[in-house]
Amino acid sequence: MNEPAALIAAMLVLAGGTFAFRLAGPYLRSRITFPPRVEKLMEISTVVLLTSLVATTALTEGRGPAGVARPVGVLAAGLLAWRKVPFLAVVLAAAAVTAALRLLGIP
Repeated sequence: MNEPAALIAAMLVLAGGTFAFRLAGPYLRSRITFPPRVEKLMEISTVVLLTSLVATTALTEGRGPAGVARPVGVLAAGLLAWRKVPFLAVVLAAAAVTAALRLLGIP
């Protein structure tokens, strides 16, 4: 199998799997029940997972720390999101804060 055909096949398999997972959620939700304690733990684990993803993305670059500008931009985005500012404004503000700090020579 040549490379373009293999790439297209891989993309189709991944797209089909993604669609199946997204379809399985609503379909299985009415068929599977969890105890309230397990539901609460799943909610908490979602927040922990997303928080760890944001932390590692914001604070590291390659194998070292990301510097100061990126975490400050993420902090600005977090504050704006907490204040319920529209998503586009949050993203643009975070990018602007990070860019401004880097223009000032802060890594």
